[in-house]
Amino acid sequence: MLKIILLILQIICALGVIATILLQSGKSAGLSGSIAGGGEAIFGKKKGLDDLLSKITAYLCVAFMILTLALAIMG
Repeated sequence: MLKIILLILQIICALGVIATILLQSGKSAGLSGSIAGGGEAIFGKKKGLDDLLSKITAYLCVAFMILTLALAIMG
């Protein structure tokens, strides 16, 4: 029963990691980044949201690794 609960939590963490990574904005590299960089200078960038999403991603990744290790030890 505990293994099933851990597996469900691991799947939820995996989906959360995928969602938070996809919601983050890119680093804008290359020529397109230099063109888009001018727009960010005028309109601003969502810095607070990116910081929050990166922290959530880190916490979810740590939780995913701990759950994976727990399932491997139980296995």
